[in-house]
Amino acid sequence: MKIDFSKVTEFMSGDTQADKVVPPTGYTAWLTLFSSGAMAFLAVFVLSFSFATGKLADHWGAELSRSSTIKISAPQGQLDNQTKAVLKVLETTPGVARARALSDDEQRALLEPWFGPNVPVDALPIPRLIEVIEDRAGFDADGLRLRLNAEAPGATLDDHTRWRQPLITAAKRLRFFGWMSLLLIAATTGAIITLAANAALAANKQVIDVLRLVGARDGYIVNAFVRRFTLRAMTGSAVGMILASIAILLLPAAQTEGGFLTDLGFTGTQWLWPLLVPSLAATVAFAATRFAASKILRETP
Repeated sequence: MKIDFSKVTEFMSGDTQADKVVPPTGYTAWLTLFSSGAMAFLAVFVLSFSFATGKLADHWGAELSRSSTIKISAPQGQLDNQTKAVLKVLETTPGVARARALSDDEQRALLEPWFGPNVPVDALPIPRLIEVIEDRAGFDADGLRLRLNAEAPGATLDDHTRWRQPLITAAKRLRFFGWMSLLLIAATTGAIITLAANAALAANKQVIDVLRLVGARDGYIVNAFVRRFTLRAMTGSAVGMILASIAILLLPAAQTEGGFLTDLGFTGTQWLWPLLVPSLAATVAFAATRFAASKILRETP
């Protein structure tokens, strides 16, 4: 498909006489500018939200896929022996990069959000936790479970499969909702611009009737309206896109403890996506205005 740039240039430059058909100011002009700007602002934030969700899910998925946890539930007198047995099994397990038992302070930190800072770890029958980090090849989870059952009956392996799958599912749904939100934004923009075009056509009915009397064709009038509203939508959406990009740049930088809320934004080539928003808004405005103008003129005798 070849793009005729001469026609694009002609469309952008316009026709001075045809431009007089559509008033350059008025509530329809401000409605188009404001609505396209507001929708572009929201679209950029929806894109940022989608990318942030994807990055967070990829990060958590990668971390959980490389780590596992072994829980040892045994009487206090047997806990240390079973912990040593489990660590010995892990030392000879192919695919295990490293393994270590969590200290009492680390387990206390894990329980602190639920039970407060003064958790008596020593006095409570809390299972011993062992963190297992696998290498790129990974280990045989079923085989490791069999070995643990033989060497340390109180040990249970959790390879985080039940945590990873819901996370992946949630990430896919959030991405889907993000794209659906963009479609709704585009549809809302088209509907508002259609209403604005209908109002402008109704307000300029006498001018249109005079143009028809002197021989102007409907295509000439339609092109005038399409050009005006397309440029207005592009201008408004460009302003909204710039404001949204500035707002995203002013957000706090990504922090480990901040997680998702401080990771909204774009990186690298992702910044090309906001630049597409004005073009998409112009396309929506072009289609909506042409449809509205053509329909009204066909129905007007």
